[in-house]
Amino acid sequence: MANGRQRSGALRTLSRTGYHFLWANDLLDRVAPGRGDSMLDVACGTGVVARLAQQRGHAGRIVGIDLNKAMLAVARAKSGSVEWIEGSALDLPFDARSFEVVLCQLGLQFFPDRSLALREMVRVLKPRGRAGFSVYSAIEKTPAAYAFVRALDKYLGEEASQTKRSEHLSCDAQEIGSWAKQAGFDLVNVATVTKQITFPSMLDYVRFQLTATPMAGLLKGKDAPERENLITSIADDAASHLATPMLAGDKLTFPQQSFVVTASVH
Repeated sequence: MANGRQRSGALRTLSRTGYHFLWANDLLDRVAPGRGDSMLDVACGTGVVARLAQQRGHAGRIVGIDLNKAMLAVARAKSGSVEWIEGSALDLPFDARSFEVVLCQLGLQFFPDRSLALREMVRVLKPRGRAGFSVYSAIEKTPAAYAFVRALDKYLGEEASQTKRSEHLSCDAQEIGSWAKQAGFDLVNVATVTKQITFPSMLDYVRFQLTATPMAGLLKGKDAPERENLITSIADDAASHLATPMLAGDKLTFPQQSFVVTASVH
C-alpha cells in the first residue's frame, strides 16, 4: 500500500509540474543553445526554462526576467547561479545585442503589447542570435482545458473561465509567424506541436487548477465543504465532455497543442 501511495504521489507531482518541463525541453531542443551562449528567459516565471538549460549543461550566462515577485522568489530559491531580474518584457533592461539566445515559454499570450515584446527580443539579440517562444493554441485544441472552462462557466458564471482562456491564443500559426517577421526576425519557423499530458484524474486536474493557480481566487470566501463540492461537480461535468480513452485507467490523459516558434536575426 505504501508503494502504491508513493507512486500515486509521484505521478501527481509529475503531472502538476511535468508539462512545463515537457514544453521547456521541446523549446530547448529546437533552439539548441550552444555551450557558452548567453541566454535570456523572458517571462521566466519560476524559472523552468532557465533552470533546465542550466541542468542540461548550458555553461554561459543565463538570465531570467519576470514582473512577478512571488514567482521570482521561487526561482531564486531553486537556483542561485541564474541571474533573476524583476522587469518587463516590454522594456527589457539590457543593452542592444546582449544575448546569443532569447527564449519565452508560454508568456507571449499574456503581454499587453506582443509586437513590442517581440521587438525587444530582437533588440537584445546579438547578430546571428536565435530565439524561441511557445504559446498554447486555441483552447478547443486542448480537450481537458476546454472541458474545464465550460464547466467553470456553468458552475461559477461566464466570467470565471477568463483566466484559463487567456492562456490560449485563438490565432493560427501563420499569424504568429507574421508577428515575428514584422518585429524584425529574419528567419522564422512555426511548428504546431502536440504533447500528451497525464494527470492522476480529472478531479486532480480540476483541484490543481482551482487551488494552485491564480484561479484559486474563484473559491475565495467559500468554506471547505462548499469548495470541495464545487471542485467535484466541476470535475464530473468536465469529464462528461471527454472521450472515454482520455479517462482510461482512472487517469486523465489528453493532447495539449502549442505553437512553437524558432527565429533568428542576421
